[in-house]
Amino acid sequence: MPARLRCVKCLFFLLFVGTSSSAVAKGQCISFTEAEKHIGASKCVTGKVLYVKQGNRGVHFFDFCADYRTCPFTVVVFPSDLKQIGDIRQLQGKQIEIDGEVKGYDGRAEIVLRRLSQLRGDAGRIPPLPKEYDVERHGKYSAGKFSHPKVAKNPARKKQSAPVSLEDPSSPMSPTD
Repeated sequence: MPARLRCVKCLFFLLFVGTSSSAVAKGQCISFTEAEKHIGASKCVTGKVLYVKQGNRGVHFFDFCADYRTCPFTVVVFPSDLKQIGDIRQLQGKQIEIDGEVKGYDGRAEIVLRRLSQLRGDAGRIPPLPKEYDVERHGKYSAGKFSHPKVAKNPARKKQSAPVSLEDPSSPMSPTD
């Protein structure tokens, strides 16, 4: 019995050490200003989202600086991933932590947000997209509107020429005439 008890204690100890060390490792996020130093590595990056902007073709960007052109870091969300992530517009003005591979693009660091599980804490509990939000139309609301088809314009009718007689004028008249 004491050997079995020691084994159980050892198992609990290993379980405790394993979970506490992973919790410490998960708690280490770098500031968005340091992200450029970690391009190519998988990191947790933290910062306050000042703006959530929609770019060309429905791509969304999280801006952590007042001027995005001088900001060293951004988060990119492609339209095809919006349905799995949710209403990212709710993150504007909030402090977030995001996990992912830090990539270099256009002279700055970025993380591509593909899954909701990449967001930690309260940021990971954003509501789903509204049902009327149309991802394929780049964020335009489309449900519930019906428009009647447009009436086709009638082209101006051409005037017809005089009817043509089917009788041959050179043929003799019939005996009944």
